[in-house]
Amino acid sequence: MTIRAFLLDFDGVIATAGRPIPGAIATLQALQRDAVPFRILTNTTLHPRGALTEALARFGVEVSPDQFITPASAARQLLLSSGRPRLALVAAPAIVSEFADLELVPDDADEGADYVVVGDMGDDLTPRALNRAFRQLHSGAGLIGLGLSRYWQAPDGLRLDAGAFVKALEFASGKSATIVGKPSPTFFQTGIEQLGLDPAEIAMVGDDVVSDIGAGQLVGLVGVLVRTGKFRPGDLQRSVVPDAVVDSIADIPALLG
Repeated sequence: MTIRAFLLDFDGVIATAGRPIPGAIATLQALQRDAVPFRILTNTTLHPRGALTEALARFGVEVSPDQFITPASAARQLLLSSGRPRLALVAAPAIVSEFADLELVPDDADEGADYVVVGDMGDDLTPRALNRAFRQLHSGAGLIGLGLSRYWQAPDGLRLDAGAFVKALEFASGKSATIVGKPSPTFFQTGIEQLGLDPAEIAMVGDDVVSDIGAGQLVGLVGVLVRTGKFRPGDLQRSVVPDAVVDSIADIPALLG
């Protein structure tokens, strides 16, 4: 492998439970010191890019919000290109700021949205919120999913991710969602374009063997699986075969030779 740049997952690779994974900060600092390009390609829908940037700053790493590629930022670009439609946002309150220049329908509205945007809401993702989303879809709205990951490693253990709820709404409404986060090829392509390199020269480093590694390999990226976050030994028995498996992000500088 000839690796010249990295796409890095955030949850489970750089940090977990709000704390950096051992070796993560030193690795990011080393990449910056040696001018190795990287982007943080994360499926988190609980936090806006500004909050993620501030979290890294507290850990001792200064990055620009533009170095984060998130489903919310990708969805915003998609929606702006379609003419500023009205949104029913079924996602964490913190990421409303990512859609500040778009019109949101009231939380208690059952119709009137052009699109329903679905992400993770943590414990706030109630049956009431899902029913509201379903009614908007039934009234004619389109469906946008902020990723299709099945689960993630939360501070209290594994939790269902946005993909599970997107699939439920697809089933109930009979509509197909447009996915803007992982494992959408377009999401990875955004990172590739920003890095300006051939995909074979970029390693996708993640803890999800399907959404990070397998999906990244489909667009030509080198898939590097870490044994942190939601990694489980059984992941190595799946049909997806990583190009490399390392203990943690601390080991990725060695991939540069």
